[in-house]
Amino acid sequence: MWRHGVLLVVVLVSVIQAAERPNIVFIAIDDQNDWIGHLGGHPLAKTPHLDALAKRGTTFLNAHCQAPLCNPSRTSLLMGLRPTTTGVYGLAPSIRTLPQWRDRVSLPQHFAANGWRTLGAGKIWHGGITSGGKGAPEFQVAGPKGGVGTKPPKKLIPPTPGGNHPLMDWGVWPLDNDDSGKGDYQVASWAVEQIATAPKDQPFFLAAGFFLPHVPCYATQQWFDLYPDDDSVLPRIFAGDRDDTPRFSWYLHWDLPEPRLQWLQEQHQWRNLVRSYLACTSFVDAQVGRLMAALEKAGLADNTIVVVWGDHGWHLGEKGISGKNSLWDRGTKVPLIFAGPGVTAGQRCSQPAELLDTQPTLIALAGLAARDDQEGLSLVPQLRDAATRRERPAITSHNQGNHGVRSERWRYIRYADGTEELYDLIADPQEWRNLAALPEHAAVIADHRRWLPTTDVPPAPASAHRVLTYDRASDTATWEGKPITRSDPIP
Repeated sequence: MWRHGVLLVVVLVSVIQAAERPNIVFIAIDDQNDWIGHLGGHPLAKTPHLDALAKRGTTFLNAHCQAPLCNPSRTSLLMGLRPTTTGVYGLAPSIRTLPQWRDRVSLPQHFAANGWRTLGAGKIWHGGITSGGKGAPEFQVAGPKGGVGTKPPKKLIPPTPGGNHPLMDWGVWPLDNDDSGKGDYQVASWAVEQIATAPKDQPFFLAAGFFLPHVPCYATQQWFDLYPDDDSVLPRIFAGDRDDTPRFSWYLHWDLPEPRLQWLQEQHQWRNLVRSYLACTSFVDAQVGRLMAALEKAGLADNTIVVVWGDHGWHLGEKGISGKNSLWDRGTKVPLIFAGPGVTAGQRCSQPAELLDTQPTLIALAGLAARDDQEGLSLVPQLRDAATRRERPAITSHNQGNHGVRSERWRYIRYADGTEELYDLIADPQEWRNLAALPEHAAVIADHRRWLPTTDVPPAPASAHRVLTYDRASDTATWEGKPITRSDPIP
């Protein structure tokens, strides 16, 4: 009896300790810009579940990625290091293939080491739930890979420039309004099951990575029906938008499979792309809603920290392009929502925040000791009081030497050749007027210039895909191995 009593006490203590340690639901959305209802990036965006989550917690209205591309952005968040520190700028390499980072403890590994049961499905790293290495697994429990899911027998849109890449497609699919064949639906279904069957004596760290609204943007008709089939869905653009931007700004997205606005207009695909993107955003919102409902049903909502983040922004005609790979707000601004224990409900924070801040923030909210190897800052002060000022702006880099610095009011951009841009986001939220050449803004530029990364390493070995380098001596940029000169026509 005595031994049984001791066992009962040990079990009760274990359960109590588990209850004191919050669960974490970690939701990534691929290529998701700020076209989210409560963020106001698009006036017609319908995302009721993300909006409800934001009301339960704190949403960051001025959150930005560390790189406007999947692999470097996700690597930065999960490793707690800037791309300018690791040299991971392109879609390759995977960071675990680099000897100096092979054994670095990632975010999910850190929670596993501290007693959390870690589970992952879908797109968390660029390669899914793995980081490309052969060492310790990133997650203890692996779920479905997710991704596109069911595809039409042939592309729905005309052949696109840049090689007619198979990912460049969008429209209504499948035609029977059945979402169950979509990778994101399957990821959500798996995550719902993990929540329902989670052990009671151990906290969990559950990561769900949704692929959409990444291209190909396929959605069933029910999600398209949320948006009018007319030009009211189109974003605002300015015909001369690139006239006052440096030529170097084109080098960041010199030759890509994502079509330019001109092609979208000529092929009557602009509205179709925009509706497809919005429809996919609403579909993913519904999957988030399924996870939140599962937490409520399991009685875990009050003891679960939920964080939702997008890996970078996405252009849909603004600045004359579609896709990512830019240092403007449309390319860097992302949703970032925290809700749960330790987070003040109903807050909207306008202070600059970085995806890099996610790891130290979760560590602090979970009650763990801070790591001394993180380059991000904890957002806990803002989660407690959204008005708490943050001195450091958000810094985004796209290849060596190209950086965007976003403060509460201003966006400053400096390219590898020394050319600059400056925008007043209060007076000019569309970033249509480059103020960098005006002498009255010299002090603003100087203040933002001091935040440019002091560590700015060249691309890591085996870097590839969307990698840009610049040789100042010859004034030659090289895009994916091909030189660009000042006289080359902009593609």
